[in-house]
Amino acid sequence: MTTKTVGAPPAEPALRRRRPAAEARRTTRTGLILVSPALLFVGVFALFPLGFGVYISLTDWPLIGPYHFIGLGNYQALLHSSVFLQSIVFTLKYTAIVTIPIFVVGYALAVFVRSNRPGSTVFRTMIFLPYIVGLVAESYMAVVELQPSSGTANFVLAKLGIVSNTTAWTVHTGLALTAISILVIWFASGLTMMLLMAGMQGIPQEIYESARVDGASWWSAEWRLTLPLLRKSIALSLIISVVGSFLAFNQFYIITDGGPGTSTVPVVMSIFQTAFAQMDVGLASAMSVVLVIVVGLITFVQFHFLQGDEA
Repeated sequence: MTTKTVGAPPAEPALRRRRPAAEARRTTRTGLILVSPALLFVGVFALFPLGFGVYISLTDWPLIGPYHFIGLGNYQALLHSSVFLQSIVFTLKYTAIVTIPIFVVGYALAVFVRSNRPGSTVFRTMIFLPYIVGLVAESYMAVVELQPSSGTANFVLAKLGIVSNTTAWTVHTGLALTAISILVIWFASGLTMMLLMAGMQGIPQEIYESARVDGASWWSAEWRLTLPLLRKSIALSLIISVVGSFLAFNQFYIITDGGPGTSTVPVVMSIFQTAFAQMDVGLASAMSVVLVIVVGLITFVQFHFLQGDEA
């Protein structure tokens, strides 16, 4: 007669059940250890300064001396600050002027260099070079070239009959904004070209070949194939252009110093003048918080609008 031993079930299945949970916890700990330097970096250099800036915006913090907590007083003052409101309007105007030309010129250049025809590499490098040199150096170059009596801009344009030899570019609001806009379009189009070209080169050529077999024209292929497939690259390039325009400072500070008067003062320059000329860091911090919120909202709306259903 066979007898069965009654006792505890084998421990091996339980160990197999516990092993995946232990491995998952070990993997989680390893992941946290690996990302902790990046999290520390973000916390120290991004989150803490942002939080401290919000706190300063709630005080009457001077550049030198003691401060007091005043709550939302600085934000209420911004509603009645004509200089700040004027700088916002000017920044919006400047952004509207340069964003579309930067994209159009960058897209046209990307179409030209994407086929890797002879000389396209040299041409691509020349177009991207202004972005490498930097806007500060090019702004100082523009100051020299826009001089009324000795600048190259007046010499060339006068020969073409467009302006006179003594045109003063930086003492007239319209001329100053035109000159800076042309400079920025020339500067930023190379980056847009590279972003869009990278996206174009990632599109399979079989798609275009099928379109040509179906009788699609070049324009139809660009409109119905390239643009939809470049949605992410277009979104990235436009977001970079808009955010860069809202944060514009160097070119205006170097070329016009906000003049004539305060007619070419963008938001960042207004913040700079409030903090270091008027020595009101609390009010400047409030202006910075408002700028961060506005740029964040515009970027959010722009990203989701351009990404569509893929967002």
